[in-house]
Amino acid sequence: MAAPSLVERLRGGASLISGWNIWPEPLLAEASARGGFDCVTVDMQHGLHDPISVMRAIGAIALGGKPAVVRVPVGDNAMVSRALDMGAEAVIAPMVNTVEEARAFVAAAKYPPIGERSWGPLRAQTIFGIDPPTQLAIANRSTLALAMVETARGLESLDAILAVPGLDGIFVGPSDLSVTLTDGQRIAPGDPVIEPAVRLIAEKTNAAGKIAGAFAWGGGRAKFYRDLGYRFVALATDHAYITTGIKAMLTDLGPETQIT
Repeated sequence: MAAPSLVERLRGGASLISGWNIWPEPLLAEASARGGFDCVTVDMQHGLHDPISVMRAIGAIALGGKPAVVRVPVGDNAMVSRALDMGAEAVIAPMVNTVEEARAFVAAAKYPPIGERSWGPLRAQTIFGIDPPTQLAIANRSTLALAMVETARGLESLDAILAVPGLDGIFVGPSDLSVTLTDGQRIAPGDPVIEPAVRLIAEKTNAAGKIAGAFAWGGGRAKFYRDLGYRFVALATDHAYITTGIKAMLTDLGPETQIT
């Protein structure tokens, strides 16, 4: 494959940090890929991406020499297959609350006999530089299906979700987890209220031999997740990378400089 294999690194025990691309501009996705991240996640759920911008972002990330991951909209299993057809090496499905939803996700992400994914990965073959027989032979083991557990219902179904054949791991959405665990009272992705759930997800996911992932708004929180056994951690967003850089550069001018 043209880009380093995300699957081989994660299954080999590596801990990876992903960039997070919410703006539908392929140059930003490429900049994240070239900036030092292990991979880049393209966000359709809360980002501004549509299928066309996802296709372009995946190509830009591949040009930057890194693997692409796509978070699809809630319940959009058609986009799961399309993202993989476009060359994503992993897909994150948000708000997976039941074993039935996990099975439907896997059905869209994996070819038979594991799932029911339809054939048509033309762009993926171009990006990876492989022919159709090779693509069919390796696709199920060279791509990842990661379900987001981020609600009280999802936590209740965690064991059953982890037991779904073909599901490769769990990805934590800490903001939604804090909303559900405070009964809608606050958004607190770094609050101790979510820590027992975050620890439980890591323990059970790793015990099942699957990949634990999470979203972190800052480096300190990313380290917290890695220390708990999360090996796929997304760090902030491209919006944060740019605004943080702007603030740092303005600060470097010194307090005597007036910015208007």
